[in-house]
Amino acid sequence: MQIIIEYESSWRNSFLDGSNNEELPKKGRNYIGSGQKLDKAENFIQRELTQDTVMGILNRLIGDQHKLYQSRQADDYFFEGIESRIVFFDKPEIKNNEIVYLRNMTGSTDQNSFTGAIKVNDPIFDSDYSNEFWGVLTLNFDDLCEFIVDDITLKCERKYDPLSVVSFFENLDNKPRKNSGIVKQAVSVLTDTFGEVNYFNTKGEVVPLNVYCSALNLQLHRLSKKYDMTSAITNKHFDTALPQSNKNKIKGISKRLFTKKDFMDRYTTGKKKKVWGNPYMRKERIKVEGEVVSMLTKASGQLEINLDIAQEKARELKTMIDNAGVSSFYLGKKGLAYVSRIRL
Repeated sequence: MQIIIEYESSWRNSFLDGSNNEELPKKGRNYIGSGQKLDKAENFIQRELTQDTVMGILNRLIGDQHKLYQSRQADDYFFEGIESRIVFFDKPEIKNNEIVYLRNMTGSTDQNSFTGAIKVNDPIFDSDYSNEFWGVLTLNFDDLCEFIVDDITLKCERKYDPLSVVSFFENLDNKPRKNSGIVKQAVSVLTDTFGEVNYFNTKGEVVPLNVYCSALNLQLHRLSKKYDMTSAITNKHFDTALPQSNKNKIKGISKRLFTKKDFMDRYTTGKKKKVWGNPYMRKERIKVEGEVVSMLTKASGQLEINLDIAQEKARELKTMIDNAGVSSFYLGKKGLAYVSRIRL
């Protein structure tokens, strides 16, 4: 028996981890088609037609819409004992690499965006401690290191608001500094205070962004000795016992990093802005070749399925296909496929 299937624009990539041959996890398979996930080579998955693909198609044609592993476990599985006598030939006539924009189905949010009106009168910007607290951001890097080491009292007349804080971090000169002199002393103070926080890049140089973030958290602890700093943190009660307490968190500013979406989430009337999607592509630099861009593959062509089965079994299969009346279906991921000919 021979079944000929014509197909158009069959997608030859996978956007989920795991396998269709396994029981579906409680929370479903993980989506790995986002821009951030595609930075990892193992998440750019290319697919070709396999024996499992063919068996899935045959089960679909007779009206069985279960997962293939479920169909194989059934007592009345039609293809029991004959899968080894089924062979196929995939004949793609056209293969194109295209950029496809995928919708974000996981609800992840944009790292650098926010929604709603900005609330500039939050207590963290309008309290008795505000000038001394945000005064850390008025210091250049050398002065910042001296402030950390010598516990200098800051006198800042500039009034900060959410956007000015964002602007500072976006325009920060983040050029790595050598770990020596006053810089080394400052890092030592921060390490003694907060424990094992990484302030270095892969070359052992100090990253200014990490130091500024820790300095704000250090100032938070220092000012708590003379001010009520509860309004500056996410927790309802300030823990004065230890400076490295996980309860004393500044929204969007950890001891190493500034996260714009989390920071602005506190000072805006809207919710975090969702990422609506991304182009499905992976960019990588390969030695000699330079930058290589991998995109979604679409194939169009013909699939030939040959079944070495008895005439009676073949007639039964054809009758089941005719009765199911499946006009078109997906071949692999997306695309359009249909049976063009059945020969006994």
